[in-house]
Order: sequence, then structure tokens, then C-alpha cells
Amino acid sequence: MFIDRYSHFKNATPVQLEMDFDAAPPENPALVKRRARGRRAYLAGQAAEDAVDRLYQKKGYEILARRWRGGGGEIDLIYRGDGGCVFVEVKQSADFDRAVQSLRPAQIRRLMQAASVFVADEPMGQMTAMRFDVALVNGRGETEIRENALWAA
Repeated sequence: MFIDRYSHFKNATPVQLEMDFDAAPPENPALVKRRARGRRAYLAGQAAEDAVDRLYQKKGYEILARRWRGGGGEIDLIYRGDGGCVFVEVKQSADFDRAVQSLRPAQIRRLMQAASVFVADEPMGQMTAMRFDVALVNGRGETEIRENALWAA
């Protein structure tokens, strides 16, 4: 004898479940805070670069690139001036001491490798005169430029 186990479903009224598959899952509060902190740091860095850029252009330097990536590194600002290329690393922090301390040897190596890749496309190639400056911006927006700061590194 055959027993239909599902016979009681035949007369049941269908129930519709509404599910919003496009809705994002609830955000992790720690992740939200981290994203906001990252966004503030990004915008502060951009503002610092803009301030430094204005100073260099006021001195007559020609901007070649902003946030240029290559050779395993990123160079914040690149200018033509003083007979060659000037590579500028911008560091922003609450005070100048903290800003300069945030520049690590590994980052300096990456900067120099990236600069080497950049000058390969210059007319004199690797013979292009290069200068590595560090521009420090403190929490009050004051700027201190240290020319040739990375040659001793």
C-alpha cells in the first residue's frame, strides 16, 4: 500500500517569504571605525600633498607626477627642477618629529627603486640628476621641507 506523505500539503495555502538578498549584512562596528580612520588619514595625506605641491610650484618646480607607482613603490610628488628630477615623500603627523620617524628604511629603498624606474623614461635615463626631499606637515598644517634628506639613508 502506498502512503502519500505529502498529501497534507495539497490543500495548504502557500506562504510567501520575502527576503532582501541585496541587503548588506550588518556592519561590524570595529570595521566601520577602521574605515573611517583610514578615510580621514587618506584625506589628511591628500591635503598635506596639496599644501606641499603649492610650495614647490611657487618655487618654480614643474610637477611631473602625483602618487606615481612603479618599481614596487609609490612616490608622492615628482617635479622637474634644479636640472633634474626631485622626488618628494610627504609625511603628515601631529608634529614634525613623529612625521620624520614614520619614514622607515624599507620605504626609503622602495622610493629609490621607484625613482630609478621613473628616470628610465627620462631623456638622460639613469644619468638624470635626482634629489630626494622629505616634506613634513604637522597637525597645524605647517610644512617643513628637508631637501636631499634621503641621501644619508
